[in-house]
Amino acid sequence: MAVNRGVKTFIDRFDRAQSLTTTPGMNGWTIADTSAAGTPTYLVATDTGMTLTCDSTSEAQVVSVYQNDVLIYDLASLQSIWFVTKFVAQADAVTTLTMGVGSARNSTADSVTVNAWFRVEGSVSVSNLLCETDDNTTDNDDKAAGTGLLLVYKKLLIDFTKGLADVRFYCDGARVAQATTFDMSAVTAGQNVQPIIMLQKASGTGVPALSVVEFGAQYRYAEGA
Repeated sequence: MAVNRGVKTFIDRFDRAQSLTTTPGMNGWTIADTSAAGTPTYLVATDTGMTLTCDSTSEAQVVSVYQNDVLIYDLASLQSIWFVTKFVAQADAVTTLTMGVGSARNSTADSVTVNAWFRVEGSVSVSNLLCETDDNTTDNDDKAAGTGLLLVYKKLLIDFTKGLADVRFYCDGARVAQATTFDMSAVTAGQNVQPIIMLQKASGTGVPALSVVEFGAQYRYAEGA
């Protein structure tokens, strides 16, 4: 049988009305919400994309959008993933944002075994994006992108086309954190990942909010032998 090879592109524009829940919904998007007393909100609306908002209850809250730990992408076949996103209500010193791909979700982002993602750590800076990768052998944490995610939309892209030994990060088409070689080549063969967006606050009455108007992924496929 002839081998059929190519590259697939998946794009979700979040241009529909959809209530996100703990049950997988359209395109597999699922919510994990750790709030105890508060009521964070998470909604896809036709005019604003997908919006995640912590509420003013003074407690730790973690709101995640992910694929319910269905690891849909073979990391070795990924070409790129991207998000078009902005803060709607600005992060503060107790806000953390994590956005990229990873293995099984954990509310403590550094406990996700395999990952490649952008982060905002308010305890460090509310305006500076950080880039991270971890293949369960080499862990590159908190590498500054030199640019911020504020109240305007930006396209955040992670590029795997140079191979897992040279994963690259881009913001609005410009490469960032290029002084670091993000090497994920020690990852176990056949390791799959899922998109993860995680907005959290550690305490306090702040109401950070995030809007995502597009998620996209390109990945290679091969059919036949």
